[in-house]
Parts: sequence; C-alpha cells; structure tokens
Amino acid sequence: MGVVIIDGSTVKDFVSDEEQFNKSVDERFAALDLNNDGVLSKSELRKAFESLRLLETHFGVDVATPPEQLTQLYDSIFDKFDCDHNGTVDLPEFRSELKNILLAIADGLGSCPIQMVLEDDDESFLKKAADLEAAKLDGGSQAKAN
Repeated sequence: MGVVIIDGSTVKDFVSDEEQFNKSVDERFAALDLNNDGVLSKSELRKAFESLRLLETHFGVDVATPPEQLTQLYDSIFDKFDCDHNGTVDLPEFRSELKNILLAIADGLGSCPIQMVLEDDDESFLKKAADLEAAKLDGGSQAKAN
C-alpha cells in the first residue's frame, strides 16, 4: 500500500503522453473484452463499472439503489461511450471517452493536490498518472546527479 499525491497537471500530463495513455487504455480495453471480439458489449462494460462499485456506494457506504435505476444509469454510461450508437464500444470510442473523463477529473482537481491511498497492485488510471509523474521526477533527479 502506498500514498500518492496528484493534482490536475498530473492527470493532464498522463493523458498528453499518448504512448503511455494509449498503452494503459488498450490494456484495460483488452481486459474488459471478455469474448475477445474487439468491441465491448453493454454487459462487458457494465461488469467493469459494477466492479468499481461507484454507483452502489456513497463515500464508501453501501446505498440501496433499485435495480431498474442501476440499469438505467449503466445504460446511460454505455450510451456516452458508444459514440456511433451501433450497440458496441470499439477501442477508439473507449479511448476518447476515457480521455474526456480523465480531463474532467483533471479540471476538477485543478492545482489542488490530493492524497490517494492505493494498493500496490492498483491498476487505476490515476495510479498510472502518478507513476508516470514519479518516473519523470526520478529521471530528472538522476540526470542532475550525473
């Protein structure tokens, strides 16, 4: 377990680093594409969001949300990802919407740093953003030492 400190610039730098961002998003997409057909179905994307438990908890406390309301919420999330409305989410759509979400998080954070406690095996995009920033800082420190 570790603690990282990030702000909006950490997240924006991660999204701006196309190589790292695309690699991370592509890995997540592949993990979510359970049947390996190259697109995400509504059920595959719903499983991903259910695992995050964002809609079933309020600040970590379970809340009773009626199943039909959850389905409505998950369907609306899917519709945001499915830009061409063909019933599936392909990799470019997934990348585009995740970029929008992360940039909205970055805007919300602004220059106010926050602390996050993360498990060592955490594979979240915010953890990857923090790792990228740490690697840049370590690289700069080593360059100054040489």
